[in-house]
Amino acid sequence: MRFSDRGQVAPFIVMDVMEAARRAEEAGRHIIHMEVGQPSTPAPGLARRALAEALEQDTLGYTVALGLPKLREGIAALYRRWYGVDLDPGRVVVTAGSSGAFVLAFSALFDAGDRVALGEPGYPSYRQILRAMSVEPVGFPTRAENRYQPVPEEIPQDVQGLIVASPGNPSGTMLGKPQLAALMETCAARGISFISDEIYHGLHYGPRAVSALEVSDEAYVINSFSKYFSMTGWRIGWMVVPEDHIRIVERLAQNLFICPPHASQLAALAALDAVDELEANRAIYAENRRLMLEGLPKAGFTKIAPPDGAFYIYADVSDLTTDSGAFAREILDKAGVAVTPGLDFDPLRGARTLRFSYARSTAEIAEALERLSAFMAAR
Repeated sequence: MRFSDRGQVAPFIVMDVMEAARRAEEAGRHIIHMEVGQPSTPAPGLARRALAEALEQDTLGYTVALGLPKLREGIAALYRRWYGVDLDPGRVVVTAGSSGAFVLAFSALFDAGDRVALGEPGYPSYRQILRAMSVEPVGFPTRAENRYQPVPEEIPQDVQGLIVASPGNPSGTMLGKPQLAALMETCAARGISFISDEIYHGLHYGPRAVSALEVSDEAYVINSFSKYFSMTGWRIGWMVVPEDHIRIVERLAQNLFICPPHASQLAALAALDAVDELEANRAIYAENRRLMLEGLPKAGFTKIAPPDGAFYIYADVSDLTTDSGAFAREILDKAGVAVTPGLDFDPLRGARTLRFSYARSTAEIAEALERLSAFMAAR
């Protein structure tokens, strides 16, 4: 049977690393996972209890395509609480994770053959989802002196869209409001659709992240319950769209997904109120970040930039290797620590970078740093 050209997307390398780590664990080894951006904490207790109660009382059938009205209202209230933004709940679209939001956004905004710009290093699935939809991703190199965030003069010519993430993955760096506004104003002037990936909002270690909605309503803003809310496997996220795009996205959602998972929506609604538990999780990441910034240079990974948010450190390892894939495999084999080669995030420069996730428990992070130190000393 034939297959399509647009189906020939590159693998998500971090998932391949996860599989290699799984095989090592199956063979009896203890692996510390610094490869995947997944909280080690469970969904908030409020969320789990709310779902347990619902399972006894509700059939959990289809919901409306845009999501439970109460959840959309709760998300709008979150924007008031976090950013002081008065958001119409009607503009909130609940999705099957942020991945479902990207599929809806790209379907609503772009036609086959359109070109969408994205800074590199960046989240690899942007490129692959675009390619699978016959849209051309146009990567452009961001610079270390700009903390791997794009600036207006770097936006390529002849593009129909720009994707920006703040905090970024893999860098963890953030855009200030003036920098974000400059990008959005440039896009508006050039007729470029602006997509703001905000899935790491809530995970900051100094000033909070700025939402694109604080600058303009003319953007697609994507977020998720996966990271700050510690609900990766529940596959529940959301998107905020301009008012005149609501019906377009609704029709797409009806046909592509019918609705987001009902059970996950109920859990997500309760999770919005789990402030104390979620802030306790953030305190764990803050301590892990401190250990990483102290321990990685001591181990020999000296070219790192302190992240503003998320739970990653992106390291330049060009003084150690020119093959980050092989280096990551060596670290897994000899140190029992799974890390992600930068090729996932930057096809051109990623052979000389690694991403370390510090989303695990503090005890695991401390042990991982000890293992990395021993590995580097013996190398």
